[in-house]
Amino acid sequence: MKFIHVLFLLVVLSPAAFAFPKNVDMLEKLKAEINKKSTYDQQKEVTIRQLKTALKSVPANNKAAQFDWCNRIYSEYKSYQYDSAFVYVNRMQALSEQLKDKGKMYSSKIKTAFILLSSGMFKETFDNLAGIDIRYLSDSAKQEYYLIMMRGNYDLANYDNDNHYSPAYNALGNKYIDLAITASQPNSFDRLYLEGYKNLKKNNNTQAEAIFNRLLKGKLNRHQYAIVASTLSKLYMGSPSQKQKGINLLIDAVIADIQSSTKETVALLWLAENLYKDGDAKNAYELIQQAMADAEFYGARQRQFQISTLLPIVAAQQLTYSEKERTRLLTYFVFLTALAVVIVVFTVLLFKQLKKVQAKEKIIEDKNIELEAINTKLQEDTRIKEDYIGYFFNVISGYISKLEKLKHSIDTKLSIKKYEDIQITINNINIKKERETLFYTFDHVFLKIFPNFITSFNALFNEKDQIWPKEHEVLTTDLRIFALMRLGITDVQAIANILEYSEKTIYVYKMRLKAKALIHGDDFDARIMAIKAVDVP
Repeated sequence: MKFIHVLFLLVVLSPAAFAFPKNVDMLEKLKAEINKKSTYDQQKEVTIRQLKTALKSVPANNKAAQFDWCNRIYSEYKSYQYDSAFVYVNRMQALSEQLKDKGKMYSSKIKTAFILLSSGMFKETFDNLAGIDIRYLSDSAKQEYYLIMMRGNYDLANYDNDNHYSPAYNALGNKYIDLAITASQPNSFDRLYLEGYKNLKKNNNTQAEAIFNRLLKGKLNRHQYAIVASTLSKLYMGSPSQKQKGINLLIDAVIADIQSSTKETVALLWLAENLYKDGDAKNAYELIQQAMADAEFYGARQRQFQISTLLPIVAAQQLTYSEKERTRLLTYFVFLTALAVVIVVFTVLLFKQLKKVQAKEKIIEDKNIELEAINTKLQEDTRIKEDYIGYFFNVISGYISKLEKLKHSIDTKLSIKKYEDIQITINNINIKKERETLFYTFDHVFLKIFPNFITSFNALFNEKDQIWPKEHEVLTTDLRIFALMRLGITDVQAIANILEYSEKTIYVYKMRLKAKALIHGDDFDARIMAIKAVDVP
């Protein structure tokens, strides 16, 4: 009894019994949103289809309206799917050339640069931006231009991550963030976010935190919320005391990205990396797979490369974690098994005895079924043999009598040399009638044994393909072929000899009927053989 108490304490009071993963509520909320990704994406697709329908209704000569609708469709695609966004921004470039509007041409190039940068194509991004004359750009287009130049240079600095090239790219990024701030509207989302981001880059964390928190309390759409929350989370990640706050913000950012169907995102990757660093390999592995799926869906080459370098590491840690968890659970199972060993032994013994009894009962049951089937078959075969043996004895006896009379008649006519009468006698023999009589008698005897044969046979066909004998018929040739099969005569040559047909004719009859049947192949033959004889249970 003391041993049982010890085991109970080991299991129940183990630290692992009270261990819960960090962020459990937030992560469960995130997983629930991940499960609804397809719903959000369907809503996005509905919006895009509506915009495409509106574009189709624009007159062919109204290029300006077409440009505006293409821009709206591009805006839906730009953070959702690279390939589709590329299609519509190309249309915008073509339309701007037709309109001979340099502002629209340059604006289209800037938008192309955005999706190229999002896809990780740095050279192509800067090639698209080269040669743009900012004098033709609106204030919003200028801001967009400066933002892409800022982001492109910062991304290159992070990609190189060295002391030679990165400082130059960071300096350019700082230059363009100032220009973007100047081009943005005072107190607008873009102005406030850029000021906060600039402070963050300069390590002015207090000012940056104040600006980002002010934005989060304002009215933002889901995409804007994701951008601010993920950026602010980086600030908190640098402080051990506030790291949990940063993780929660990052989870909120990922949820906002899912809800806005944003596929070109780093928030999910950052979250997976931080969970991995915290030792939560299980959730990190699940989320990094989601990040890869989003990157592949969007077509973000650089993001796929980043994820592919991290994925094997996380997968390896997840495997190690699973092995440790398996070992720990195995230890507990050993203790619990020790408690239950006596009960298990008795249960196994009883189970074995029960299985033996059940096995014997099953053998007896199978034998009974087998004997019953054999008995049924014997009864049926006996009935067929009795009726058909009697029938054939009568037929053969009748033909012997006829032959005896014919012989006696011919002998008499030969003895008195009445040769012409012999020919008349032979001509009086009607072979066709004799065969019809034979078939007629066969049919009656068969239907006496199998009275439901015609009905059962026709049940295997559609009504239009069913075969019913006419008034003067008992069985038709088609029915007679399968009647012989039911009696066990399956050889085509034997059936052909009985019915005075060629083997090919019998084969054609069978194939034509089986092709029309509701059941085909061997199953059809099995259903024919399953038609019961009368008085056979």
